[in-house]
Amino acid sequence: MTTIEVPDGRLYYEVRGDGPALLISGSPMTAAAFGPLAEALSNDFTVVTHDPRGISGSALDDPDAPSEPELRARDLITLLDHLGADTVDMFGSSGGAVTGLALVTDYPGRVRTLIAHEPPLLELLPDAERWRVTIDEISQTFHEHGAGAAWGRFMQSAGFVQAGDAPPPQQQHEPTEQENADNARFFDHDLRGTTRYLPELAGLVGSATRIVVGVGAESGRLNTYQTSLALATLLAEPPVTFPGDHAGFLGDPVGFAAVVREVLADDPAVN
Repeated sequence: MTTIEVPDGRLYYEVRGDGPALLISGSPMTAAAFGPLAEALSNDFTVVTHDPRGISGSALDDPDAPSEPELRARDLITLLDHLGADTVDMFGSSGGAVTGLALVTDYPGRVRTLIAHEPPLLELLPDAERWRVTIDEISQTFHEHGAGAAWGRFMQSAGFVQAGDAPPPQQQHEPTEQENADNARFFDHDLRGTTRYLPELAGLVGSATRIVVGVGAESGRLNTYQTSLALATLLAEPPVTFPGDHAGFLGDPVGFAAVVREVLADDPAVN
């Protein structure tokens, strides 16, 4: 557990296990959230997890510095260079999957296989313009009514909460200073940059990186299920199904790890 310097701040990361290098990335999910999955994979891989820029232990010199996927990818290249990892396999979830696509595009040859699990690429949907408005409204809700209301609007728009569902449990504690900072980071910077990223299809299709799109078995009603299918169609590769929904690695890290192993078993670098 340590940090390294990046051009405009520092990046917190953790390394566990032994074997071929596997980078796990989220946004805004932190290293702690991926801990159980990393442990489940650590007998087969050297697993690297991290806090994304501006979140938790990865503080920036300017808290209002941008957080586009290209910048997050640059941070990860700095980390890989620091670790002496010329090439890695990568599992990216949600915003981390978008980071992975930017990394493959901007730094060819550094990723062998990218598992892009439910990237929220809303620009790939036919109603992308409506989604831009919705994302702006969620950010506005954060400023006008606070994080609780903004998260509620976010969860509803993403499909986690639908008509007739029981309301999600209310937060029972006062948010910490770090939680407040992370919420501001997400709603002010991460959310727009991630959802408005448009992959360069020609670069992805022509890349030496094998890209596998992952979807949750229980994600059918989520917008990230639709964006994942759209990406898989563009890549002309069927998606791979993982346990659970958008964050299935939290509920079933062992089962989730088994599917990661199956996908990477086709990668000569891990055989």
